[in-house]
Amino acid sequence: MLFTWDTTNLCIVFKQWHIRSTPGLVASLVAVVLIAMGYEGLRATCRMYEKSMAARVDSAPSRNHLRLHPRKDASEEAVTETTPFLRSGQNRDQLSHRSHLVKSLLYGFQNFYAFMLMLVFMTYNGWVMVAVSVGAFLGYYVFGDHISATKETACH
Repeated sequence: MLFTWDTTNLCIVFKQWHIRSTPGLVASLVAVVLIAMGYEGLRATCRMYEKSMAARVDSAPSRNHLRLHPRKDASEEAVTETTPFLRSGQNRDQLSHRSHLVKSLLYGFQNFYAFMLMLVFMTYNGWVMVAVSVGAFLGYYVFGDHISATKETACH
């Protein structure tokens, strides 16, 4: 594959995404910009989720809380809930485990999304590459208000 600005017979990742006309090219470039913006939106959503869950886990009672404050009689339930977001009886360890599972799923989806976007970029078509970059710029402008522009890893 070689770098080119030629859009004749351009195929983007899937054989079904084949560009055959100028309106098709324009629509595809807009789609690529939106896809790249979506990636930045996903990254921002993941960061917000992590921040929210860290606060919830920190405010949750620990497992030791139940040992330090046993039930006074059998009819009373042990209160482990300190915030309205926790399910009844949920402690810090349980919340942390569930949070880690969701964060792992989000991380996997974020990596899949990043690598698919990389494949779009690797069409080596200048117009598509510019569209990915414009989408990253617009996505960061819209979703990256309070975050650093530096990235943790080189590819995603």
